[in-house]
Amino acid sequence: MLNLHIASTANPILEAQLAAAINNKTKPLGSLGRLEHLAAQIGLIQQSTQPELREPAIIVFAGDHGVVAEGISAFPQDVTWQMVENFLANGAAINVFARQNGIALHVVDAGVNHEFGPREKLLSMKVANGTRNFAKEPAMTAAQCQAAMQNGAELVASLSGNVLGFGEMGIGNTTAAAALMHKLAGVPVADCVGAGTGLSAEGIRHKQAVIEAAVALHANVEEPADVLATFGGFEIATMVGAMLAAAERRMVLLIDGFIVTSALLVAARMQPAILDYCVFSHQSDESGHARMLQALQVKPVLQLDLRLGEGTGAALVYPMLQAAVNFLNQMATFASAQVSEKSSD
Repeated sequence: MLNLHIASTANPILEAQLAAAINNKTKPLGSLGRLEHLAAQIGLIQQSTQPELREPAIIVFAGDHGVVAEGISAFPQDVTWQMVENFLANGAAINVFARQNGIALHVVDAGVNHEFGPREKLLSMKVANGTRNFAKEPAMTAAQCQAAMQNGAELVASLSGNVLGFGEMGIGNTTAAAALMHKLAGVPVADCVGAGTGLSAEGIRHKQAVIEAAVALHANVEEPADVLATFGGFEIATMVGAMLAAAERRMVLLIDGFIVTSALLVAARMQPAILDYCVFSHQSDESGHARMLQALQVKPVLQLDLRLGEGTGAALVYPMLQAAVNFLNQMATFASAQVSEKSSD
């Protein structure tokens, strides 16, 4: 396991200072809603009443899944490497949104079933050419899972910013995420499974049956690391390591949709304090995501009916973080603006 320790951000004195700073701005109490909560959260993460956002980045982790052999995806596995090429060519939605918001974008080959060769914009952290089929055997060995997590942690150590968003690409990874959700959140498989990249109702039923059979096959797997190795993907495991390392460094973590949240679910079962560092960017239109967020007892910032992945939700929520930090640092107080406060009742 990674030798990381994540401290809670709880700090009653700083919480009171942040609340006073927020409440003394020229506005009715609570009138900036979720932005006030974000400002306080970021202040606690950074241990400051004047937080700042530096060099934001999003990492897209790509990997293939052996369970695709069970016919659980509407798209062929080749789409994974083809979309990686699209990221490298700046042609995907995440490229557009990251560029629009001044966010650095990194693409990681965590385990794609394709040989890209040396590429300037591609970070090669390939553990293997895709996982094995978890309908028949564990997706990864314990050593492979540990190597993927270590890769993620080492990548985060190379970054200099304090905001990190997470995205993914991997045909079949909604099946892996649904299995992780079922095992770690205790939600019935039927409530974890959705259309993914566009399955029909019959396809969804088949996907559910595949997961249920796999869960029965691996019934004795319970510990979070073992569940990850059994049902996860290399991109998910690499994300878990990156999330844990980012939280240890007191970075703000921007959590995207269903698959990214499944990685965070694993990380949270390992180190619950990681939740203090997470901004859950949106509620995906993938049917299980709302239930996964409920299981984590967290509330998303946006609800835009997205179900693309890639880190798109993380990129879109970043301006909300900027607004939260900017109002805290730049907005006048009642005293500085010589504005009368609310009369006492």
